[in-house]
Amino acid sequence: MGKRLLAVLTALLTFFTAFADEQVTFETSAPMIVSAGEAFRVEFTLNAKPDDKSFVAPSFEGFNVLAGPSVSQGSSMQIINGSMTRSFSYTIVYVLQAQSEGQIVVGKATIASDGKSYTTRPTPIEVRSAQSGQSGGSSQSNAQAEEQSLEQRAAGQLAEDDLMLRLSVSRSSVYKGEAVRATLKLYSRVNVIGSEGAKLPSFNGFWNQQLESEQGPFRETLGGKVYDAYNLGEWILYPQQSGRLTIDPAKITIVVQMFVRNNRPRNSFFDNTHDIYNLRREVASPAISIDVKPFPAGAPASFAGAVGRYTMEANLSSGSIAANSAANIDVKISGSGNIGFVSEPKLTLPTSFELYDIKTTEQIKTTATGSVGFRRFEYPFIARAEGDYTIAPVEFTYFSPESGQYVTLCSDSFAVSVAPDKSGSSASAGVSTLVSKQDVRLLGSDIRFIKLTKPNLHRATAPLVLSPLYFALLAAMLLLSVVLYFVIGKRIRDSHNSVLVKGRRANKVAVQRFRSAERYMRENNRHAFYEEMLRAMWGYISDRFNIPVADLTKESIREELTRRGATEQAKAITAIISQCEEAQYSPVESATMNEIYAKGIEIISKIESLVKR
Repeated sequence: MGKRLLAVLTALLTFFTAFADEQVTFETSAPMIVSAGEAFRVEFTLNAKPDDKSFVAPSFEGFNVLAGPSVSQGSSMQIINGSMTRSFSYTIVYVLQAQSEGQIVVGKATIASDGKSYTTRPTPIEVRSAQSGQSGGSSQSNAQAEEQSLEQRAAGQLAEDDLMLRLSVSRSSVYKGEAVRATLKLYSRVNVIGSEGAKLPSFNGFWNQQLESEQGPFRETLGGKVYDAYNLGEWILYPQQSGRLTIDPAKITIVVQMFVRNNRPRNSFFDNTHDIYNLRREVASPAISIDVKPFPAGAPASFAGAVGRYTMEANLSSGSIAANSAANIDVKISGSGNIGFVSEPKLTLPTSFELYDIKTTEQIKTTATGSVGFRRFEYPFIARAEGDYTIAPVEFTYFSPESGQYVTLCSDSFAVSVAPDKSGSSASAGVSTLVSKQDVRLLGSDIRFIKLTKPNLHRATAPLVLSPLYFALLAAMLLLSVVLYFVIGKRIRDSHNSVLVKGRRANKVAVQRFRSAERYMRENNRHAFYEEMLRAMWGYISDRFNIPVADLTKESIREELTRRGATEQAKAITAIISQCEEAQYSPVESATMNEIYAKGIEIISKIESLVKR
């Protein structure tokens, strides 16, 4: 009972969590192009339950409202691998009619859900004249349309500006290192169903970083026409060299679905007068040039290529330390620009201070206007000699594109008081150029005093090279190489001799067939036994004496064995072959399977020993 209650509570929790996590959206759905006087639908869809009487429709200026509002709603629930998802749809539908030609905008609609207000985007619709909307089907005669292929007719309906690829940049003139946003969009007035072979811009001369962006489609107006815009990519570019830089065109093959009118007669109401064709069209974006201005002359020595707007903080971990103790200076540079290229400022320390590896941490976020965040540099050092010291200020210079000038940020100087080492091994006070006794002791552990007397050196072990063992191993390797040469050569020659190879494997093949015949004999499968015995006899003679199967007869077997002095064996093997052939098709056996099997093995063994002699 407890397990069932736990399962029910888990399911309810999953249900409400899945429902609550769904993001609420309120969108407008309308055709992109309509004809004047044509009735069409406009739908406002909310994926959540609205508050009562919270919907506020747009004014529909420029349209005649023929019907509406009509409301439809529905919900669905799906469980896959224990994960539950639920969707809800609330749709308000209007039927409109455009009053005049041109571009008319369906205004914003507002609705509330759970006390929150949601608003749609304005949706432009292009209204054409009734004649232009029908010109595509009536521009050609029926005879001409029949002569053209489906692909030609589909291509003829796709205008040059129905499908365009455009790369836009936020600025056409920038300084070196200044951020530029580039956006690649596909504009379409037809039904796009796929793409092939995309070639994105190479951005030569720029350091680029891709941004995450919503792909769309979005309803946009370009050149007075309404398009569905697809965001194919968005990048932040940082020019790395001055001069005129050109962004190469992007190319992509778009697959669009075209409805091509045919001229076939309609035999019934359900006959379709349109053919569907998937047309491929390659589109390319124009090349774009950006003027990159160099940095002005007279850059300070602390400038290392940082561009943007920055602030700097510098702090000393402790102003009072003991000799041979560590401290660090922390420098944090924050702001926006090419902050990823900001390098550590130069830090000048007194001569008795030892600087160790600089530790760098960063937190950078790339936005549409550039990179924002900070880089922190930690300078760890050890003071070796006691005394009072002053560390020079840290300077950082960046270039501001807004003012066109260099801006230098400077920290305060750092006062450090170094007390004597508690172990008493520090150097005299005020002598910063001398090292401490601790340093001398450490150096003495790994750098030895130079020996002035004649060294008594001898070999620890005799070398193997040029020793007797060396020459013995060399001779053994040479002898082994000669033996392997002749053995491998003989193997290769024998493998090329097909007659010899077949002869050598004749006995092995015959033994395998005898084993199969023995298995059939134990199973009392007469037909298979005698067939396998025949294959063993005929196959052995053919392989051993290189007689083609087509020329293999009992007479040829007798002649070959008699020529080799095996007359008795010739009579015996032909007798066994005859008995096997008769037993295959006769119900009466002249000999048992055991006798024939034993005679076959015996005669093959005698022939094998005779041939090998």
